[in-house]
This record gives sequence, C-alpha cells and structure tokens, in this order.
Amino acid sequence: MTGTTSDQEDADRTIPAAIADRLRREILTGILPAGAQIKERDNADRLGISRTPLREAVRILAKEGLVTLRPLRSPIVAAPDLNEVRDEIAVLRMLELMSGELACQKASDAEITHVRDLARQVETDYYTADKVDVFDMDMAMHSAIVAASHNAALTRTHREYLQRLWRIRFMSARRRDDANRTLGDHAGMVQALADRDEAAIRRHIDNHMNGMLANIEAHFRNEAKAAKG
Repeated sequence: MTGTTSDQEDADRTIPAAIADRLRREILTGILPAGAQIKERDNADRLGISRTPLREAVRILAKEGLVTLRPLRSPIVAAPDLNEVRDEIAVLRMLELMSGELACQKASDAEITHVRDLARQVETDYYTADKVDVFDMDMAMHSAIVAASHNAALTRTHREYLQRLWRIRFMSARRRDDANRTLGDHAGMVQALADRDEAAIRRHIDNHMNGMLANIEAHFRNEAKAAKG
C-alpha cells in the first residue's frame, strides 16, 4: 500500500511538470506570445486536463520568470522591457564570468569532457534539429560550466537568472546569421576550460554575452518596428 501511494504521489508531481514543459515550449516558440493571458478554463479544456495541475504548472513557469501571476486575474506570459532584460543580463554575465574562472580551477576531467560533448552536440544539431531542443542543449552546456565551479550558491542563482531570461534568449537566438560567432565562442570556452586558462574563458564568455545582448536588442527593435506596422 505504501508503494502504491508513493507511485501515485510521483505521478501527481510529474503531471504539472509535463504540462509546464508543454506550455514552456509554446511560450518559447511564440504560440503563447508575450503578454498573452493563460486562461485557466480555456487552457485546461484545450489540454484535456483539470484546472489543478494546470494551476501548478503555471506556478512552475512563474518561478522561472516565464509567466507573471496577477491577483484575481489570469496570469500572462511575461513581457519584460529591454531595461529589465539588460539588468538581468548584467547579473547573468557576472555569474557566468565567475563560474568560468572557478570551473577552470575546480572542474574534473570528466566535467570538462561533458561540457565538450554538449558543445559538439550543439554544433552538430545547430541547423537541422528542433530549435527548442538545440536551445535546451545550449543552455545545458552553459549550466554544465557553472556546475563545474562546484559552488552551490552560484549554481542556484545562475539557474534562476537563466530561467528568467529563457524566453527572450530563445527568441533572439533564432537568428542564424551569427552562428560562426556563437559556435566559435562555445569552442573557445571549452578550450579555455581544458587549458585551465581563466583569462581566456573570461574573454570568450564576455564576447558571448556581448553577442547575446546585441541579438536581444535587435529583437526588441524588430518587435517595435512590427508593432508600428
């Protein structure tokens, strides 16, 4: 009986997570655009679920910064302005620079190999695989470098900011005209990590962040032009 109860509890926990995964993909791909309401009844009916797991899924996405909760009103897909995004990128930049330096000092050989494997997979799939899957792999590579810093507080804080910037990074990363720079930055980070070269990894991370910020600013400009017609 105890095992059955535990299995049921596990299933109950995974249902909201699975719903959150689907909604996250819809947000990232623009099916649910920034500012769109996530109406409880409509989405529960659409997904063929009850309102309770949907509500829990929305809370998961709110913790990630993808959804904004509103008292007595439907939650909406988060729509941060450019200044908010710049502030969060500034923090993310410092977290990744610190993690790169610490990873050069503390990463195991196995961790470095793992980062290298993720970077190679991103490069292999960059043009041909599902864009969300490639983006997830890209973010996994960054997270693996942070994890190799062996600093739990840094890893936890980085995860929070990575989640908060998830959608806008994906929307801006859909550009493919700067692929050489992006993949070159990845290769540079991996090599610097393998060489335990703290100055080099800072340089490559900083360049990567500059390129990401430029893409995001271009995304905001394009959205503003589209809104004007």
